Amino acid sequence: MPSNDALGQTSLEHKTKAKGMKRTWPLHLMLLPAVLIQFVFVYLPLGGLVIAFQDYKPYDGLFHSKWVGLEHFKYMFQYPDIKQVIFNTAFIAALKIIFNIIVPFAFALLLNEVRVNPFKRTVQTLVYLPYFISWVFLGGILNDMLASDGIINTLLHNWFGLNEPILFLGDGNWFRFTVILSDIWQQFGYGTIVYLAALAGINPALYEAAEVDGASRWKQTKHVTIPSLMPIVVVVGTLALGNILNAGFDQIFNLYNPLVYDKGDIIDTFVYRTGILNGQYSLATAVGIFKSIIGFVLIVVGYRIAYKVADYKIF
Repeated sequence: MPSNDALGQTSLEHKTKAKGMKRTWPLHLMLLPAVLIQFVFVYLPLGGLVIAFQDYKPYDGLFHSKWVGLEHFKYMFQYPDIKQVIFNTAFIAALKIIFNIIVPFAFALLLNEVRVNPFKRTVQTLVYLPYFISWVFLGGILNDMLASDGIINTLLHNWFGLNEPILFLGDGNWFRFTVILSDIWQQFGYGTIVYLAALAGINPALYEAAEVDGASRWKQTKHVTIPSLMPIVVVVGTLALGNILNAGFDQIFNLYNPLVYDKGDIIDTFVYRTGILNGQYSLATAVGIFKSIIGFVLIVVGYRIAYKVADYKIF
């Protein structure tokens, strides 16, 4: 039987919790709409994943469609184009991840050396702006600029004498190059901010000590700045592993066409074409689940690597 002291302690804890709840209930009430929206639009649709295990017919619904188990997952790996689609996704996403680490890192180092603050802030703002432009808008611009009679091919003809236009969006190899380069252009300004924030956190005493030892700016960068930034590089790189199957639906969808399906079709666009356009909802859902499982595993692996290498952890 609990002692009187224990009962008194429990009663005091209950009173403290009740008092705290009474004081913070307006905050909980303000949070309620966000929780409801999250539940309705994020968690409730998860029930639809069951159609990956059914021969789903819209007129039969979730409850009357025939149950087929893992048939769609088996069929997925027998689908003629699925291996090429997975390779395209991993290839494009991997190059995006690599260059979206290298380019912002190098640009942040260069921008950090600029001593004219108004110029530095102006450049930083200009490179950050494309991040806010949607791929719907950017896709239209790129389609016009990269067309066979667009401004890019016109300049290449006038400056370098190219007689044949380059089919940036009509040739598979050039399409991959265009997708990766345009993604770097849109993203690197945002990535630069992360490294500039890390640069601001470096102890100035390290640079002062390096100057006393006679180190030039390059040697200070090589022996102080770059080693100080490596932990954040490791964190960004390892956490990006979770996006290895996210090659960018918005970008690819707004730029690709049937001429580049063999080199540019990724899992997301494949799911859209098979699921929405061809009505194979169960197969498309199975592919989506496969992608999510791989992404989840890679996120866990990346998180563990970041914890081991850079002592980075959220939980």
